[in-house]
Amino acid sequence: MIISNTLVRNWFEEEFNNLHPLLQKLHLEGGTLSGDVHIQYGNGIAGLIGRRMAKKMGLPVAGAHQLVVDISHDKDGLHWYRSFNHRDVVKSLFKPVGEKSNGHWLETTGPLTMQLTVDINRGGWYWRCLSMKAFGVPLPMWLLPKTTAYKVIEDERYRFYVEFSLPIIGSLVCYSGLLDTVDT
Repeated sequence: MIISNTLVRNWFEEEFNNLHPLLQKLHLEGGTLSGDVHIQYGNGIAGLIGRRMAKKMGLPVAGAHQLVVDISHDKDGLHWYRSFNHRDVVKSLFKPVGEKSNGHWLETTGPLTMQLTVDINRGGWYWRCLSMKAFGVPLPMWLLPKTTAYKVIEDERYRFYVEFSLPIIGSLVCYSGLLDTVDT
């Protein structure tokens, strides 16, 4: 039996209806997504920085990999468990603060906490980083890599994209792919 959770709907308020119906369903019911993703690292110094960052994030080497994402929610927030090639699981907890009109999300992954907001564009979910802390210490945004992260629906599949880049040197690491719903 699927139990609906209104945590995400409540945060978005009326804008929840602007999300693609499959993204609405995923964030009301939770679920498991799986598929092939491609990971690429930048060239030169960007690649060196990207590989170091990726190691701390639990990302594998460049190339094609199997990604499984389990999404659930409870009173604490929205839980994302990501596993590349059925190995180590990277856990993230997204806690809503306020509502979209006056709030944000706090994503905690290991020692890192990001304050995020969401923009909806043509039914897609686009994260935007507002601030970041490591071990509880605020980090200056000018020092941090720019993050581009979104999820959209393409041909009834979940397209996701995550990239970290720095001015002048470019892309550090990028991973993206199309995921399908796994029936449980």
